[in-house]
This record gives sequence, C-alpha cells and structure tokens, in this order.
Amino acid sequence: MSRIRITKQFTFETGHALYGYDGKCKNVHGHSYKLSVTVIGTPITDSGNVKFGMVIDFGDLKKIVKEEIVDVFDHATVFNQNTPHIELANELKDRGHHVILVDYQPTSENMVIDFADKIKKRLPSSIALHSLKLQETETSFAEWYQSDNQ
Repeated sequence: MSRIRITKQFTFETGHALYGYDGKCKNVHGHSYKLSVTVIGTPITDSGNVKFGMVIDFGDLKKIVKEEIVDVFDHATVFNQNTPHIELANELKDRGHHVILVDYQPTSENMVIDFADKIKKRLPSSIALHSLKLQETETSFAEWYQSDNQ
C-alpha cells in the first residue's frame, strides 16, 4: 500500500523577544503564526475500522497539535528562561499574563524543533511526523523535516 502524507494547518498569536539580537526583534513583539503539520503513513485497510481509508483522522491530528502547541502558545509571550528577560517575564506573570519560559532562544527555528518533539511524542506508532512549517510572516518561515533529523 502507498504511504501518504497529509497536512493540517493551524494559526495562533504569540509574542516573544530575542535577547541579545542586534535588530528590532530584541524588543517584545508578536506574530500571527501559521503552522503546517505533515504526517506520513499508510491508509487503514480494515473496512471494519471507522477510520477506514485514513492515514489519521484530521480531527485526531488537530487534537494533538491543539493540546501540545496551539492552546499552549496562543496569546502567550515566550522568553528564554536563561536571559535577563526573566525579570520581565516574572513581572508579566505577576500581572496575570500568559508567559512561557523555554530553554532556548525563541526563534522560529528553535520553536519548530520544540514543536516537532512535542508532536512526535503524541502520534500513534503507525504514523510518523514528516515535516513542520512555522510561518511567522507572509514571507518568513522555518521548516523541519524528519529526513534531515535522523
């Protein structure tokens, strides 16, 4: 049977700041992120299975990505926990803001690596994460491919 790739797209709003960066992105700012999640697998051949003909139910993939990424990062501000931004992060948290502290510089490149790790842990064993595309503007994005990370 053929292996098939399917893709589901998501959007969320997230703020971040890049400590030590030499441009405008050193300031706290936000993006309307677009995340494309592509998985690969073989369509289910058991005609008695309610998911017959599917690689994975789009609804099941949506649940995983929403719980691991979208619901966590949407309308949050992300800071590297190992920078002086920690003071700002704590101030924002004290004022009731949703702040995420990560152990990396929150660039699109590092975020897409983090997202891949989170999604892979939740996929059924018969499904593999093929690729992710995290778009932060209409013309700028980072891509992660499993084939590049074996």
